[in-house]
Amino acid sequence: MTVKTDTNPTEEKRKQNIPDERGYYGSFGGAYIPEMLYPNVDELRSNYLQVIESAEFRKEFELLLRDYVGRPTPLYYAGNLSETYGAKIYLKREDLCHTGAHKLNSVVGQALIARHLGKKNIIAETGAGQHGVATATVCALMKIPCTVFMGSKDIARQQPNVLRMKMLGAEVIAVESGSKTLKDATNEAIRHWINHPDDTYYLIGSTIGPHPYPDLVARLQSVISQEIQSQLINQEGKDAPDYVLACAGGGSNAAGAFFHFIGNGKTRLIGTEAAGEGVDSGLTAATIYRGTPGIIHGCKTLLMQTSDGQVMEAHSVSAGLDYPGIGPLHAHLHTTGLAQFLPVTDTEALEAAQMLSRAEGIIPALETAHAVAALSKLQFKPDDVAVICLSGRGDKDLQTYQQYFQKT
Repeated sequence: MTVKTDTNPTEEKRKQNIPDERGYYGSFGGAYIPEMLYPNVDELRSNYLQVIESAEFRKEFELLLRDYVGRPTPLYYAGNLSETYGAKIYLKREDLCHTGAHKLNSVVGQALIARHLGKKNIIAETGAGQHGVATATVCALMKIPCTVFMGSKDIARQQPNVLRMKMLGAEVIAVESGSKTLKDATNEAIRHWINHPDDTYYLIGSTIGPHPYPDLVARLQSVISQEIQSQLINQEGKDAPDYVLACAGGGSNAAGAFFHFIGNGKTRLIGTEAAGEGVDSGLTAATIYRGTPGIIHGCKTLLMQTSDGQVMEAHSVSAGLDYPGIGPLHAHLHTTGLAQFLPVTDTEALEAAQMLSRAEGIIPALETAHAVAALSKLQFKPDDVAVICLSGRGDKDLQTYQQYFQKT
């Protein structure tokens, strides 16, 4: 398996899935950071491409992806879903990665980069806990001290992942500020990084943050779309599906699933956002529909904010999508029409989770269920090939599922 990063893309391709030298996808991206963090971010920006394209990195990264993460993950033909929705529906089984989600792809790569840069400690933020678990897992493997910031609200609803992180040796710090969710965990992680700039690597979990993080995470996650290409050739005789569906909070699994299909003229890219109790309810995380351009966590992107620029609280039954912004790549894909983003409510996601569980015997994460829910919002032709990025498994969400289904 070779992770292609395209260091010399054509101008047309660069505009579509790779940022310019300042880290902008069109008008979104960049690096808006405190002066104290500039050396760290600039060190990463100056070295990340050279590192990930080196023979030494590729050899170790690809070996870990194969033997530790469990790649390639299957591209599973979902016969029952296909019959129900009248198309050829495949599930890209990222839920079968070690730790139960796609997050480990990027975490392995970033941990190797941190080690290359001589960093002695790793910090991370987490919402649903999957990124925190992945980070704690790799830090245990590489014997690197690990600190994970997590909102206290998310800690309460994601106890299995909290216990996993602690068992792996990570320190989990409860964040009590703001909405006590992902946004606030990210704020605290950045504050910690400001106070420990020399020896600490901030291992960001999504395609968000100052350049080069959105590009770095997208490149490391692009193994997903690369595998889809080769697997479809074997299973359908073509290297591009008609649809790719993926949930998007910050947007790492969507970036990975979309990466090699962006702008190909063949594939409709469908992202799903958490609409919460409804796009206009005031309890939503549908950034594409409610957001405006602004700065959040080190980059310019679309985010939900008041008229005077204060970040609004997001809401979703899914901890991993409970974020008031979206990665700059996805903001660019939306504004250019290269991808379409659909809002999915809490209820629609919960119903989609039950539907998939009973149709295919696969219990998805609540984040993933938002992508599954998009099937009922699209019109397919019988020969259409649609791939859903099954970003994570539902073990961590069983308590939420139980609470919901007891009421219905």
